[in-house]
Amino acid sequence: MPQPTDRLSRIHEKLTEAFDPVELSVTDDSAKHAGHAGAQPGGETHYSVKIVSTAFEGLSRVQIQRSVMMVLQPEFDTGLHALAIKAAAP
Repeated sequence: MPQPTDRLSRIHEKLTEAFDPVELSVTDDSAKHAGHAGAQPGGETHYSVKIVSTAFEGLSRVQIQRSVMMVLQPEFDTGLHALAIKAAAP
């Protein structure tokens, strides 16, 4: 299956594959950060994620955050600058 070309779709796909969430929303907040550090003219640099998954059961908040960041490391390596994460087990 071809990889999506836009970052929002890639983030959604990677998190879905990794955590099989019961709830997932990904929001591109880049426009709110225009002119700030890390912002690019084309956007796709600042995102918010809300994810609820049974995969997070028994994990601390820090462990959950790290697991999400690890899955999205390729996006950080290619221009993702900031990610606000709200994550929990159901």
